[in-house]
Amino acid sequence: MVHPLSTCLWFNNNALEGAEFYEQVFPEFKWISKNPMAVNYTILGHKFMNLNGGPGFPINPSISFFIQLTDEKLLESTWHKLMEGGMIMMDFNTYPWSKKYGWGSDKFGVSWQLMLVEGENSLVPSFMFVQENVGKAEEAMDFYTSIFPNSASLAKARYEKGEQDVEGYLKFSRTQLNGTIFGAMDSSMKHLFSFSEGVSFVIVVDTQDEIDFYWDKLVAGGKEGKCGWLKDKYGVSWQIVPSILPSLMNNPETAPKTMYNFMQMTKFIIEKL
Repeated sequence: MVHPLSTCLWFNNNALEGAEFYEQVFPEFKWISKNPMAVNYTILGHKFMNLNGGPGFPINPSISFFIQLTDEKLLESTWHKLMEGGMIMMDFNTYPWSKKYGWGSDKFGVSWQLMLVEGENSLVPSFMFVQENVGKAEEAMDFYTSIFPNSASLAKARYEKGEQDVEGYLKFSRTQLNGTIFGAMDSSMKHLFSFSEGVSFVIVVDTQDEIDFYWDKLVAGGKEGKCGWLKDKYGVSWQIVPSILPSLMNNPETAPKTMYNFMQMTKFIIEKL
């Protein structure tokens, strides 16, 4: 069984500070757990882990998070709190696609797109394909849809002739991957960033066969990392983790051995944990 996909944010040893900031900013924030290595919580039902990884991989806007709210006053107050000490990419204003929308990075570098919607509040992770990956957004989402169960393309729009990017490139999309909604777009502008380990997605599974399946599918054309991490052929980082790992790490008798063993691994081997 593959569990719901979640997000890992790489922090420079201030993971708890980041989570406490989000607790003050976002509606529907819930704590899950805290330890010196990582902090776990949900925002609008989507699970995040802030990892105290050190200075190695600063977060950038190649992956952002849509916060879609139905209350305009709540959206505006959330925007102002979130952008305190951050950097605005698109002003909070009225646009053809939304009565109220803004895009910016918070003081920790995490990129957020806030938008007024009808219906219900939600959080949607969104990929921006740039540099060597530009023009591959649709291909990548079709690739992910072919791998995960309970997946489908829900909506897409391409740039048309005369619009602000290359005709045929993906302007907007919504794709369901194992029940979680993701967005994706292409951007041929000159960006100084691309996908990195700063934002990764976590796949939790129960069996070694499932680890092997997702590892082999996603690493093809990409690159193996350490401790269950990999990069796919588009540069997106994934962690494939056995569901038994938290219980082993939370048990004082098994934790030291488990940590030592998985630090030596690329792909997780459950029987060796």
